[in-house]
Amino acid sequence: MKIILKDGTEKEFENGKNVYEIAKGLSQRLAKEAVGGKFNGKIVELFTPINEDGKLEILTFDDEDGKKIYWHTSSHIMAQAIKRLYKDVKLTIGPAIDNGFYYDFDVDEPFTVDDFSKIEEEMNKIIKEDLKLERFVLPREEAIKFMEEKGEPYKVELIKDLPEDAVISFYRQGEFTDLCAGPHLPSTGMVKSIKLLSVAGAYWRGDEHNKMLQRIYGISFPKKSMLDEYLNMLEEAKKRDHRKLGKELDLFSIHNEGPGFPFFHPKGMVIRNILEDFWRKEHAKRGYLEIKTPIILNEELWHRSGHWDHYKENMYFTKIDGEDYAIKPMNCPGALLVYNSTMHSYRDLPLRLCELGLVHRHELSGALHGLMRVRSFTQDDAHLFMTPDQVESEILGVIKLIDYFYKIFGFDYFVELSTRPENSIGSDEDWELATNALIKAMEHIGLNYKVNDGDGAFYGPKIDFHLKDSIGRTWQCGTIQLDFQMPERFNCEYVGQDGEKHRPVMLHRVVFGSIERFIAILTENFAGAFPTWLAPVQVRILPISDKHLAYAQNIQQRLLENDIRVELDDRNEKIGYKIREAQMQKIPYMLILGDKEVESGNVSVRSRKDGDIGSKSMQEFLSSILEEIKNKSL
Repeated sequence: MKIILKDGTEKEFENGKNVYEIAKGLSQRLAKEAVGGKFNGKIVELFTPINEDGKLEILTFDDEDGKKIYWHTSSHIMAQAIKRLYKDVKLTIGPAIDNGFYYDFDVDEPFTVDDFSKIEEEMNKIIKEDLKLERFVLPREEAIKFMEEKGEPYKVELIKDLPEDAVISFYRQGEFTDLCAGPHLPSTGMVKSIKLLSVAGAYWRGDEHNKMLQRIYGISFPKKSMLDEYLNMLEEAKKRDHRKLGKELDLFSIHNEGPGFPFFHPKGMVIRNILEDFWRKEHAKRGYLEIKTPIILNEELWHRSGHWDHYKENMYFTKIDGEDYAIKPMNCPGALLVYNSTMHSYRDLPLRLCELGLVHRHELSGALHGLMRVRSFTQDDAHLFMTPDQVESEILGVIKLIDYFYKIFGFDYFVELSTRPENSIGSDEDWELATNALIKAMEHIGLNYKVNDGDGAFYGPKIDFHLKDSIGRTWQCGTIQLDFQMPERFNCEYVGQDGEKHRPVMLHRVVFGSIERFIAILTENFAGAFPTWLAPVQVRILPISDKHLAYAQNIQQRLLENDIRVELDDRNEKIGYKIREAQMQKIPYMLILGDKEVESGNVSVRSRKDGDIGSKSMQEFLSSILEEIKNKSL
């Protein structure tokens, strides 16, 4: 048996020796080598999954794969606990996800959060029992019979759907056995702190025509302090929920008359217009040309582009004059038609066409989530057409643009390279060429990245940008996709220096991703307290009484003349009440006006962040806030 270290070194171990014992028997020196110097003195926190080739790989919870293994094992612990408590429950699937795990169950009576404490108690018993996880395989017919005898029809269906040559593996822990490809922790005792979070309905295999199952979500960690930190983050996330803040701050709404189709209110439109104006100005500086394409185009176009074969289940359709049309889920075919409307020379390239394009995609009602997951949204799209020798420089230009945008909003980010998916078009040669071009550009500027195998677009590999917000959550927003396929399908051409016709290379990219989703991310990142340059209302004027109203109106007019977004609260309410309301609305500045301010011609300034700042001349305040807006200060 071999252990594969991070540097690729192989360590031989005696065949047949128990995996868990090998892990416990590693010396501290070897453990340090195996985990890149991160060893903390507790061998028990090393994971030792067996690879398909029989080799052993050392992972920790710091590794992404380590987390997946830890959470996958936790899902099995949850399923075992539920089978102990509810004998008639039928098992379906229970994977690790980005933040924890879930398991879907077929039950007669739905679970509620009131059941969680009992389930968690049983899970902790299983953890204390320190049950070893043992892997075994069965031939197809034996595997089917095995699960039929256990009364697990969903597992039988999964086995029957596996390819004929598939290895059908199971994992056993005590009396519990599950169909699973693995890998897992060596023992249930390696899970330390576990918590069930929520329960929801989920259709079997995501198909609304199938039975509704009960999905229980959970999380687990090697240390209680890590669990406590995560739960605190969840509480903070609840306070920042953009759906809650969107209603309180009057930014947007979603109605039963249009589920998944957001309505933007005046204050939400302010934020949206600021983002779009900023986007337009920055793109114009970099030589982009803005276009607008229709949202309804005929069905043939989507066959030609490949979306029909790879995306039709997410599309909406209609008929016009007896012919079939589709509402666009993507902007790229429209951009290709614009490119083809003119014959291009190599001197025209690169041609950078950008579009704030409204798209529609069918999402299941259970997946809809405020502005994060909707059925209609605006992509800040661009499609760049270039010669092969321009590819690297154009990729670099987009990377720099995305980096500039995210720094403006104060976001850190990390990058993933997503490679060819199973359901894709094009030759291996084209995909290798495109993937290597993305890698070369990233390495040229020293951009660190990790590989996300098989998650590329159906027409090409991509670079995905994941933002990190103020409470540590990540959001995938920007993307760069290199495409050799669409120009071929649409017969795009340009005349080269040699006078011959050539095929351009196409780059798809977004920066915000979706305007709606980016607004949701900003709302949660800033907890609704937008920086002054983004705030729907930048200043609220608070006269103490009616006799100060005329002065307040003069101040309001002066701010309006300087393009400051201002409100005048002229209600007959106490000043303390007005201040509290302005704070609840998260307005950056309040100008409080009384006798002293009228006499001096000054304003008393109160900041959302710093409280009372004191008396300032109107010119002093105006210069200060204009500078803050100009610099897009956070």
